[in-house]
Amino acid sequence: MTDKPAIARFPDGTPLATSRASPETLALLETRKSAKWAQLAAPGPAPTELERLLAIASRVPDHGKLAPWRFIVIEGAGRGVFGDLIARVWAKRDPNSAPPDRLALERARFANVPVVVALVSRAAEHPKIPIWEQELSAGAAGMMLVIAANAMGYSAAWNTGWFAYDREVMTALGLSSGERIAGIIGIGTAGEAPERTRPALADIVSRWGE
Repeated sequence: MTDKPAIARFPDGTPLATSRASPETLALLETRKSAKWAQLAAPGPAPTELERLLAIASRVPDHGKLAPWRFIVIEGAGRGVFGDLIARVWAKRDPNSAPPDRLALERARFANVPVVVALVSRAAEHPKIPIWEQELSAGAAGMMLVIAANAMGYSAAWNTGWFAYDREVMTALGLSSGERIAGIIGIGTAGEAPERTRPALADIVSRWGE
């Protein structure tokens, strides 16, 4: 007799396949705010926590199961190496616009952020799946990572910056010519993030056919 596969369950024993209301999730989504990059500090997620966050971030809509995104983790000494890289590239852009204080800012940009994740979009031509859909999937992966980090009790900030669009920086990070940085996501601990004005639903919602 073949053993039946075990049913995955929530911690309370409820089968994962069962839909159920989650007021805690709704409350998190209703109140989630992005931290400022400069606010992020230790502690950050432990290795096992980060692995879980990245696994959650990969559970997004993905037409064709292409996984048109990937993650580059920058932590520990790598943060300083990354800072040195972007400072060096900035200095090469225009030596006359690279004062020492600006170079120091670039070098220290990631120094206090416990974990930095570069979200890479690797959308490519496909006979059935438009590049636009693949790029949307990458965006969904980034947002899922931010929400999961918040749900785990950390703060997160999704940024780009000039270096996210610089091909020399991308190449140094190991991106191929067809890949791009969709975001630089910092994860750590921060104080209360400021609230910002949200659009009124009347300005962004319409009902077709009425």
